[in-house]
Amino acid sequence: MRKIQAQGVHHITLTGADRQTSIDFWEGVLGMPFIFDQPNLDNPREGHLYFDPGDGRLITIFTNEDRKPDPRRTPTEPGCVHHIAFNVSRASLLMSLKRLDDRGIKHTGIKDRGFMDSVYFKDPLGLMIELASYKFEPPVGCTHADVMIRAHKKRVAAGDYNIAEPHLADAIEELVLERQGSLSDDRGAKHPY
Repeated sequence: MRKIQAQGVHHITLTGADRQTSIDFWEGVLGMPFIFDQPNLDNPREGHLYFDPGDGRLITIFTNEDRKPDPRRTPTEPGCVHHIAFNVSRASLLMSLKRLDDRGIKHTGIKDRGFMDSVYFKDPLGLMIELASYKFEPPVGCTHADVMIRAHKKRVAAGDYNIAEPHLADAIEELVLERQGSLSDDRGAKHPY
C-alpha cells in the first residue's frame, strides 16, 4: 500500500457566525482579502466565504445569519482545533499589539518561542489565533522546514530544551555549505583581523 502524498494545505474551513462578523474579522482585522462567496453546497442555509491568508491558499468560513459571535474559548479536547497560526513579518507582529489594543482585543503580548515570536488572541467565536514571525530567513532555494529539521537535530544533539538562535544559525550555515559551491578549498571560519 502506498501513501497519499500531501503537497501543502489546500484550505481550512471554519464554522463562523453571521456573514458580516466573519468579513469584519478575517478581512477587517487580519487583512485577508475576501475573494468570493457562494452557498455552502452541503447546507443551503449557510453561506461559504473565501479569504486569502496571504499565500494564495484559502481560509473559508461557513456562515449562518442565526449564529452570533460567542467569545468563549472553543473546545480543546482531543480532535478539536487548538489554534490557527498565521505568518506575519516582524514589523506586522510588532504593530499587531497596538492594532489589537485599538480594537479592545485582548492578547498575550509577544511570546518568545525560540525560533519565532508569537502573539495570541481569540476571534469573535473563541478560536485562538496566533500571529507568528520567524526569527530567520531560509537560504535561497530552501524552506523554513529545511532549516527547522536541521535545527531540531542540532538541538537534540546538544541536549537543549527547545530550538534557539544558535541552532538556527548553524543549520542555515550548513545548508549554504551544502547547496552553494565555492572556489575556496577551505570554507571554514577565519579570523582576518
